[in-house]
Amino acid sequence: MTWGVTLRKILSFTVSLAVIGLATGCGGSGDDAAPSTTQSSTTPTQTTPTASTTTTSASPPPTTTGPLTGAQYQAVLSDLDRKIAADVALLTSAKSGENLNQAVGALTSTLSEESFAVGQLRLQANVIPANKTLQARLRAASAALSATDGIEGDAKCGGVVYTSQAVQRKLKADLAAAITALRRFGLRFGTTLPDVGPEPADQRPSNGDILVRSGSRGLGRLQVKNGTDKDVAVSIVTDGKPPRTPHVMMYVQAKKTATVNRIGGKYHIYFKGGTDWNPKRRQFSSDCSFQKFDQGFNRNEGWQIDLQPTFLGNASTSEVDAY
Repeated sequence: MTWGVTLRKILSFTVSLAVIGLATGCGGSGDDAAPSTTQSSTTPTQTTPTASTTTTSASPPPTTTGPLTGAQYQAVLSDLDRKIAADVALLTSAKSGENLNQAVGALTSTLSEESFAVGQLRLQANVIPANKTLQARLRAASAALSATDGIEGDAKCGGVVYTSQAVQRKLKADLAAAITALRRFGLRFGTTLPDVGPEPADQRPSNGDILVRSGSRGLGRLQVKNGTDKDVAVSIVTDGKPPRTPHVMMYVQAKKTATVNRIGGKYHIYFKGGTDWNPKRRQFSSDCSFQKFDQGFNRNEGWQIDLQPTFLGNASTSEVDAY
């Protein structure tokens, strides 16, 4: 086959701030891929969280004329644990991104309110430093959650369970210093925090890995230059088929180029970008975006596409639902 102007063009496309270039990881080998070197104290009973069920108010310090005894302070910590546990239960039972967002909001409020409350306690001098650590870590955990942006979007691309577990890991890490400081005095805190296990190991595919190949082969060829700072998975989807059943899926790491050969039939090109690749679902788990080239591609053609973080380009793309 002779490669010429009619069969091989350089395409670029527009990437907006919301797309992979600015917001946005096993395979085959041989001639398939050619990588380039270039709330309240009781747990709610409903499964769908709502704002009214998750709002809590900080516990007032126990009425006392002097510093709290060790037993009184432990009672305050145990009550705090129960309140956090109620909000975490909503995280684990969330069935949608909206549910998850509501649960995160409730937990954020609880942590903030309780940080203020523990700061008002009158305590024995020896535990005051540990209590200050607790107050600071509750405040930091609340701030980290409130800074979480697009958690519903992360739940859509990475899955509700994965995203919920990521929030719980971060919460436990943020409170670890307080748990340790209090333990030195025989005080228990953080006993209700769940153990969801470690973060999944990084399983980033190599550049040019062919993750899926099915159907008949032809003379089609596609070279992808990924000029963005995020990895992408490019799906070559046979005309008339949904993007979840690609003819070929190729992984292209950030700032690299890869080529797939022997593409069969007419097809469309979809691509998704993000971070934390999950090989089982063949999806990114966070910070993801999903796009499709508006034009179709004919059988036995050769194309080069250039993914660049630019507002210029001669090939239009459209956002599509997660796949």
